[in-house]
Amino acid sequence: MYFFLSHLSFLDICYSSVFTPKLLEILVVEDRTISFSGCMIQFFFGCACVITEMFMLAVMAYDQFVAVCNPLLYMVAMSHKFCALLVAVTYMWGGLCSVTLTYSLVGLSYCGSNIINYFGCEYSAILSLSCSDPSFSQMACFIISTFSEACSLLIIMASYVFIVATVIRMPSKGDLHKAFSTCTSHLTAISIFHGIILLLYCMPHSKSSWFLLKVETVLFTVIIPMLNPLIYSLRNKNVKEIVRRLIHTKLHSLHIKLR
Repeated sequence: MYFFLSHLSFLDICYSSVFTPKLLEILVVEDRTISFSGCMIQFFFGCACVITEMFMLAVMAYDQFVAVCNPLLYMVAMSHKFCALLVAVTYMWGGLCSVTLTYSLVGLSYCGSNIINYFGCEYSAILSLSCSDPSFSQMACFIISTFSEACSLLIIMASYVFIVATVIRMPSKGDLHKAFSTCTSHLTAISIFHGIILLLYCMPHSKSSWFLLKVETVLFTVIIPMLNPLIYSLRNKNVKEIVRRLIHTKLHSLHIKLR
């Protein structure tokens, strides 16, 4: 679990680092320009992080399934090599999808005012500047996004169906509580992540919805990376105990200095 959490944290850091510095530059320095290559690089890394995190959450759901349904075989089924392979596949798939979508955008012709009604290089915002036929790019985006979302949700739903079926058959209330507490943090992270994705990309892009899209993108790029560490930390007894000791130590040292 901690192996997958470390990679989830890494993805959150990377994703927030793609958009947040430019957003701060827009707000503080008021520099609202970005080069075309810079825009494509921002889109590439943002897209790669989103798709990789999508499948990382699905891999973590499978990990929860093995931990709850086959606890005695967990160390065998989820060996270090197999976990590393799962993580490598998620990164490779995220990179491949991002390369494909970025290539489809680079191949388009752009004309007009070159003004993006957005604070970052988001797919629909870039596509709105194109003056050539975007059919291939739209088809590639539809296939990749639909396939990725459907596959990740299918893995998650299948894993939790088996988890719920196993938990219902548990005779001990202690085992029942332990199983649910193990999955609560992951379910919370999945609900927030996929909920905002569905709101972002299933909403019709009319002029009246642009403001809402910007708000949801801020939530997705800034708030979620901040929430995930809290979601997992507050459900972990070891982390809570370490934080409690750290606060107690800091307060004690401050008390000594004041004396």
